[in-house]
Amino acid sequence: MVGHSARNMRRGRPVQEAGLPRGRPGRYPTAPWTGARPHPPSPADPPHELLALSRALFDTRDEGEILRLAMDHVSDVGPYRAEAGYLKVHGQLVQLVPNPQGGPDHASAVDRTVRELMGQDGPVAVPGRSRGRALALHGPGGLHGYLVVTSHSRPTHAQHVLLALLVGLTAAALSAALAHRRRQEDALELQRLRQERATLQRRLISLEVKAGYQRAVHEALAQVAAAGGGEKAITGALHELTGFPVLVEDRFGRLRSWTGPGRPDPYPDPDPARHEEMLQGVARRGGPARIKDRLICVMRPRGEILGVLALVDPRDEADDYAVFALEHAATSLALELSHLRHLAGTELRLRRELVDDLLAGTDEASAYARSEAFGHDLHRTQYVVVVRWGSQIPDDAFVRTVGRTASGVGMPSLVTRRSDHVVLVAEGRPDHHALYEALARETGTIDGTIGVSSRCDTPGVIPGRYQEALRALEVRRQSRSRYGTTFFDDLGLYRILGPGNDYQELEGFVREWLGQLIDYDGRHRAELVETLSRYFDYGGNYAETAESLTIHRSTLRYRLQRIREISGHDLTNVEDRLNLQVATRVWKIMLGGSG
Repeated sequence: MVGHSARNMRRGRPVQEAGLPRGRPGRYPTAPWTGARPHPPSPADPPHELLALSRALFDTRDEGEILRLAMDHVSDVGPYRAEAGYLKVHGQLVQLVPNPQGGPDHASAVDRTVRELMGQDGPVAVPGRSRGRALALHGPGGLHGYLVVTSHSRPTHAQHVLLALLVGLTAAALSAALAHRRRQEDALELQRLRQERATLQRRLISLEVKAGYQRAVHEALAQVAAAGGGEKAITGALHELTGFPVLVEDRFGRLRSWTGPGRPDPYPDPDPARHEEMLQGVARRGGPARIKDRLICVMRPRGEILGVLALVDPRDEADDYAVFALEHAATSLALELSHLRHLAGTELRLRRELVDDLLAGTDEASAYARSEAFGHDLHRTQYVVVVRWGSQIPDDAFVRTVGRTASGVGMPSLVTRRSDHVVLVAEGRPDHHALYEALARETGTIDGTIGVSSRCDTPGVIPGRYQEALRALEVRRQSRSRYGTTFFDDLGLYRILGPGNDYQELEGFVREWLGQLIDYDGRHRAELVETLSRYFDYGGNYAETAESLTIHRSTLRYRLQRIREISGHDLTNVEDRLNLQVATRVWKIMLGGSG
């Protein structure tokens, strides 16, 4: 159909005889001779030939044929003549469509001028012709070539536009043809590579007997082990041996590593119940098993499942050699993971010992040195965090889960455990909700409580901050909304309720709520704290309070306004009012009204 339309136009048949539709062109580009943007051609003279030609151009996949079609129809849009056509081949302009009527001098002069234009439109001196111009054919990938056109008379604006449209259509068609050719070349190259890979694999199998292949597997994995290779090196060797993508999942079905093409992004989250059933089923088989598109081998060096090693084989092409390589790689990787787990357990134990010493009180110089060995900056501000999660027993697995989750939310920590809770010494102030929400997702339940201490500026205060975190935890657990995170700094009055409070704790509470007023009174010999205390003593009655202070009611209103401004507390807020009243009572009775 395409070739028929093109031949009709080259033979001079009207484009409508080829059965091509009529229509209107789109926007009109800049005129190639004048550089001005002319008015579109009159609707009375629609360029039907261009519409038909555009279909033929875009149906043609050969760049040379596209250029010839364009040159054949240059004269249809105005007083033009196509002198030469150039295509860019391997970075060089090649004159693929010379004008048969031009001689050697013609070609040499035009070639030299076109190459000097460097991708721009420009005038061209064509021997024996007038008004010559080289029109660049640009596409998304850059310059595709040139059309060299002459005009035996001055074209109209409409003819300029039609020529520019022809140039644009030719460039677009060349871009489409080039993209199509590259896709074909890529497909052929991919097919060649696949065939080459298949040939190499068949050659390997044909040259090696089973014993030889097994020896190769042993040698490859032994070399990886001798080089101190870890998980990546083992899976890389397995991928090289089998040609299949290789993946490693942890005990819970989360992806640890993927070697080879085709990695899903994002990696799907497994269903916990189904994943556990799959693990137990494969473990009972005692060897690799096919699960959907994967050949899976469970890694359990001492009876405990550490994860799975799998080949991705959607076409069921894995043979006995691949199964043998998978089994031996799984054995090597299981030993590696077991070793890493032992090291992690040792580090976790040492970390716990450090945290236990910090909670009990230890030498600060020793604490700094030991924490630095674990990559934990104890010189930064620390917070003690206590985590208690429903009926969850704080065993080693849960301690690792809490530590890993805390790191995942940007909270590097030292972690230990107690009988019913996990304790973290964390760098920087924790987010109010991040750890709780992450643990809820990790454990699948929301019935957890977290208590956070006030800041620790030195290791010496950590034991006291641990008690603060426990206080915050217990207050939250006794509240109506018992699940979530509570900061000791947010307890307010509850900070001084309960066992273990001393003078320092009471004084800290008073300083938090009345400190600015006390300081103001000390600097200005004022009586704002006493005024606030009397105000509460008389139940907020203005007349009785003013009379007890022997001041006018307007003076009392002024003082109360100053109290609001200086302290930043709102006397109409129920919680602020309660904390302020308790603080004034403690200030007067237990601290003797002393600043």
